[in-house]
Amino acid sequence: MITSHMNGFVQEGSGQAKSHRERAVDCPGEDGNPVKASHGGSKMERIQHYQEELRKRREEEGRGKHDIDPNASLRLKKLSQNPKSGIDNPTFEEKEKAKDTCSQDPVADLVELLQALKWASHILSDTQSQQDVDMLMRFVAKEDFRSAYTLYCAVSQQMSRVSPNLPLTAQAEDLCQEVQKILQSSQQKEGLELQALLTNPHLQAHDGVAVQEMGEENVTQYLGETVKLVRLEKARDTPLGATVRNDMESVVVSRVVKGGAAESSGLLSEGDEILEINGVSIRGKHINEVHDLLQQMHGTLTFLLIPSSQIKPAPHRQTVIHVRAYFDYDPSDDPFVPCRELGLSFHKGDILHVISQDDPNWWQAYRDGDEENQLLAGLIPGKSFQQQRESLKKTITDRSREHQGKHWYAKKSKKQRKKSTATLNRNAEYDDILTYEEMSLYHQPANRKRPIALIGPTNSGHDELRRRLLSIEPDKFAVAVPHTTRNSRIHERKGREYHFVSRPSFEADLAAGKFIESGEFEKNLYGTSTDSVRHVINSGRICLLCLHTRSLRVLRSSNLKPYVIFIAPPSQERLRTLLATEGKTPKPEDLKEVTEKAREMEHNFGHFFDATIVNGDPEQAFHELRRLIDKLDTEPQWVPTSWLC
Repeated sequence: MITSHMNGFVQEGSGQAKSHRERAVDCPGEDGNPVKASHGGSKMERIQHYQEELRKRREEEGRGKHDIDPNASLRLKKLSQNPKSGIDNPTFEEKEKAKDTCSQDPVADLVELLQALKWASHILSDTQSQQDVDMLMRFVAKEDFRSAYTLYCAVSQQMSRVSPNLPLTAQAEDLCQEVQKILQSSQQKEGLELQALLTNPHLQAHDGVAVQEMGEENVTQYLGETVKLVRLEKARDTPLGATVRNDMESVVVSRVVKGGAAESSGLLSEGDEILEINGVSIRGKHINEVHDLLQQMHGTLTFLLIPSSQIKPAPHRQTVIHVRAYFDYDPSDDPFVPCRELGLSFHKGDILHVISQDDPNWWQAYRDGDEENQLLAGLIPGKSFQQQRESLKKTITDRSREHQGKHWYAKKSKKQRKKSTATLNRNAEYDDILTYEEMSLYHQPANRKRPIALIGPTNSGHDELRRRLLSIEPDKFAVAVPHTTRNSRIHERKGREYHFVSRPSFEADLAAGKFIESGEFEKNLYGTSTDSVRHVINSGRICLLCLHTRSLRVLRSSNLKPYVIFIAPPSQERLRTLLATEGKTPKPEDLKEVTEKAREMEHNFGHFFDATIVNGDPEQAFHELRRLIDKLDTEPQWVPTSWLC
């Protein structure tokens, strides 16, 4: 869970676990005195301040013996005390005020310009100048130029607004992409119409203009260095969304976080050095001080920056991917997380929406269901980075075990050690380390129900739940007819109780991977094939399976799209009571074995489970099972993206 990233920027200090490399600083404006917004007419005040300092410095350096002392004589003293010399000409006052703005009447502006050009052509004597003026007059008189100038004036007036409206969401572009992807397979009239609207160039251009209006940017020179003045409009409930680090005396933007005002405006970049914020000097401050300063700010924020010297990559559309986590993560226990305030905790099985992989080691993501409460994206370990450190951890553990047991190991030759090292490397292949799996939403068709696989240890009650479903609704639920190599009995019919096949035929199908699970009993082979499950699906019914956990890999690698439910036993005391109602008297070691087996199954195969039911009350467990199965008809479910390819 993100803890204090609502505060906006992030700090970067030492690499120690308790002193983060980055620090989040934000502007929620919830407590304290908010910083007032700057006036629109002073947007260049800070740059002008530095320019004035530079001008004064040059004047002081250029002063010499010709400087005039106003106190040198009585007349000079009186002249210096005169507050005003000469008479102001009111004719030019209005022109100065309107100098930088477009007139309300562009046509009048053009007529005035033509008159000025005609006057200039009469005064100029040389032929070349007159030809230049004539060419300029012909250009101004063209209809295309007049239309362009009229459009320019209209846009200038529109863009001169002091406080532009903020967009309702900063993820509009990503949301638009995701909707377009969903609509690709839609043939409905409304879907085609929406797709046409979202791909309209005018809509895309309007979206781009809306993002630009999130702030302003001006660039100038100060003491020979390029500086940038950035103004950001930040609402009280919108995080700024950036991180900073200390680089000697400098405070540098380290990371721009998705979902904040900085990312929406596009005006702050990684590597920008912050000189001032709202007139407060930042250079020389610790990142904790920057955090405290920005924590209470909201409204218009004015940053004076030295732009990053890094080459800014070309803007590209971010593709949102959805992944299921196959490990637990707590950023408070991770010494490598660059910014603990932004770390996003999650549990095995959680769905994460990854919206940025710009940093391959630390992705930015939201946890499914928390998007409304999680304003800023959180940091999670990138897939390759997590695989590398898990591989390293495994290697260290294996070497430690080998070292502990070396007193009884035989001494290996160089060839044997080389072979052992190769085996160790193969075992540490990254693909074998579970991190994330890409997921997509899937809504089962009405005529092709997903098979339900019930998993659980002996005496957990999963087989009893399956039998109850079959007895109550035999038209809705069915089991896959198994295969066997034994001979049929008198009352058995081929294809009803079993598919009776020869041993060579069974073994050939087993080698071809056609069985989900198989085994041998009294020298006869038994197994459940994918074709048997598919036959039930094609009939429109729901296939119920009770499987061993080792069969899950085969089942998931098929194209059957199973929904796996783990039936977990209750506490040992409650399990004893439930088994007693069935006339069973288990020993304490038997009860302990059931609970330990369940814990082992969940640890090793929990990433395959779509849902878990604790069978502490058989009636409640049955109703919960029915609810989960019915939900597959009404709600789309997350499935591996590879299933839909």
